[in-house]
Amino acid sequence: MTLVRHNSGGPWEDAVGYSRVVAGEDQAWTAGCSAVVDGELVGVGDAYVQALTAFRTGLAALERAGFPPGSVVQTRMYVVDVRANHEAVGRAHSAVFDAVRPAATMVGVAELIDPRMLVEVELVAHR
Repeated sequence: MTLVRHNSGGPWEDAVGYSRVVAGEDQAWTAGCSAVVDGELVGVGDAYVQALTAFRTGLAALERAGFPPGSVVQTRMYVVDVRANHEAVGRAHSAVFDAVRPAATMVGVAELIDPRMLVEVELVAHR
């Protein structure tokens, strides 16, 4: 399988050495997507807004690689203080993916790279 790597120009891609999306002919995977937009964290203190932003970042990256939103087959949500934030993140997931219904996993984590981040997501798409 030939793989194509797509970068978004984000600051951590070069520093860490990863691609925003790695796509094969019929499948694509995103890197972890957060609520950082143009270098600024969106929705500080609001897990719902952060999750919506992170999902939109991932979906936009997949679309640039040729995978529409309906091709998402799996999501993973990494949530800081999952007991306090799972409902907000779940509502955001439903708002974005209710019609698609991908397989989904939500995992509680101790922290993310920026202490203000409450959620990071990964998406897998298949066509």
